[in-house]
Amino acid sequence: MAQEVLWSLSIILGIVAITTVIARMIKQPPIIAYLIAGIIVGPLFLKFLSPISPSAEIIQIFSHIGVAFLLFIVGLSLDFRVLKEIGGVASAAGFAEILLTGVIGGFIAIGIGFSSLTALYIGAALAFSSTVVVVKILSDKKEIDTLHGRIALGILIVEDFIASIALMLVPLLNEGGGLYSILYKVVIVVALIGVVFLGATFVLGRFMNYLSRNQEVLFLFGIAWALLLASLFDYLGFSLEIGALIAGMSLASSKYTMDLGSKMKPLRDFFVVLFFVFFGSQLAGTISWNLVQNAALLSLFIIIGKPVIVMSILRIFGYKKRTNFLAGSSLAQISEFSLILILLGFTLGHVPQEIMNLAILVAIITIGISSYGMYYAHSIFNKISHMLNVFEGKSPHSIKNVENNYDVVLIGYHRMGYKILGSLKKIKSPFIVVDHNPKVILSLSKWGVNCIYGDASDKDFLRQLELHKVKLIISTIPEPEPNRAIQEYLNENGIKSAFIATAEQPREAFSLYDQGVDYVLIPHHLGGEYAAHILEKFKTNKNLYKQLGKRHSEQLKKGKDHSEYL
Repeated sequence: MAQEVLWSLSIILGIVAITTVIARMIKQPPIIAYLIAGIIVGPLFLKFLSPISPSAEIIQIFSHIGVAFLLFIVGLSLDFRVLKEIGGVASAAGFAEILLTGVIGGFIAIGIGFSSLTALYIGAALAFSSTVVVVKILSDKKEIDTLHGRIALGILIVEDFIASIALMLVPLLNEGGGLYSILYKVVIVVALIGVVFLGATFVLGRFMNYLSRNQEVLFLFGIAWALLLASLFDYLGFSLEIGALIAGMSLASSKYTMDLGSKMKPLRDFFVVLFFVFFGSQLAGTISWNLVQNAALLSLFIIIGKPVIVMSILRIFGYKKRTNFLAGSSLAQISEFSLILILLGFTLGHVPQEIMNLAILVAIITIGISSYGMYYAHSIFNKISHMLNVFEGKSPHSIKNVENNYDVVLIGYHRMGYKILGSLKKIKSPFIVVDHNPKVILSLSKWGVNCIYGDASDKDFLRQLELHKVKLIISTIPEPEPNRAIQEYLNENGIKSAFIATAEQPREAFSLYDQGVDYVLIPHHLGGEYAAHILEKFKTNKNLYKQLGKRHSEQLKKGKDHSEYL
């Protein structure tokens, strides 16, 4: 038995490794590789995880442990204080997107013949987008800190909160006895959660202070706490998933959260791989043409309909079509929470095998297509921007009384912008700040800074800036597309203004230089030069570094005060 399980596990992990390498080569996230590996080792092909396989039960247990660790770490990041930090736009857009996507998705499910309960599960599954996929691709593209990246992540945080609540409520649907029985269970869950949170606040805090003296003991405590609460909730008739999630949320406000999460991630990654493999192996039975059609229809709704919903909501808040498109296209897939929700419904007997198959197909289609959509979002937008005018927001924060007499245009107040702004004030050059974040423009206008709301990649907007009259253009935007658009506009109109752009990588800088940009800032390169300079100047003198550190700390505090709204 043990030998057969180890043999199956080694074969499965080998296939996972191969599919993951192939997925990376074709720019697909690992989740796709894990699901496809599960289909390969499942009953449709190699049958390593078929129902009659002795190793199937072991892998299923491992997958449940993986879900527990995944939800525990998700819970660690779900501090309720985060909702205040992500802002009203992301919160409102997140709630509205979940409601509209879930309701429309549910009606589509009913329209193609599913029951009301099944449609409820399908609608809920379609409403959530993958935090793992979005964060991975935005990080690869260096767009986590962009406006559309922050909006997308804010919406995802709201979705994670709602998904957590859904996972807590789903097991209650399995209770008999009507409304009073469900309310009774809700009261028990709330009371139990309250006890856990009170214990974590007043008891575990001090206990963890003691445990933190030894990093290995703190790591073991995290594992024990996650599995203990998962087992407790499962024993009391609730789901294992609820217990693991509550275990993480109860420690979310602890100062050891990041340390715990980082130490448990390698362990989580191993078991989560087995969860997605196990889920992929559930693609069983006959794959009918009707099932493929339903998966294609629901995937089409996610890939096109969900971004349209997000873009429409963001338009109401006044954001420009470019920001709306990039944020909306980032969310065009279903989530790992969607798969967990469907698996939970299948385990409880709420949904049939057909819905498991449907969820697997929709996950593969939407994650696969949306990944390419995110990687090439800027190029896609440039080709179809003329079709997206209906999503062009009219920002209520745009400034009417803009001073037209300026020699310098600073594009992007984010990152280095506030430092450059300070230098422009010192040299007393008349300037204007351009940014496509309404909150930035609103704050700058309150400070009396000459500023205007706009998208630097929009050539019609660049024309309104009358760049032929200015002496210097500075872009702190690290994305290559807006900088290329600016230089193209300068070249097309024969404008001789000096242009300083920003790039994340040397290869992007070379491309901009080839296009005609006068100078390209590479923050990491400049940081390295500065570090080398102070090393040569201060050598090993601790006091000099200490004095420089104090001045740096004061500058950072000042900069934080000026950019806290970003």
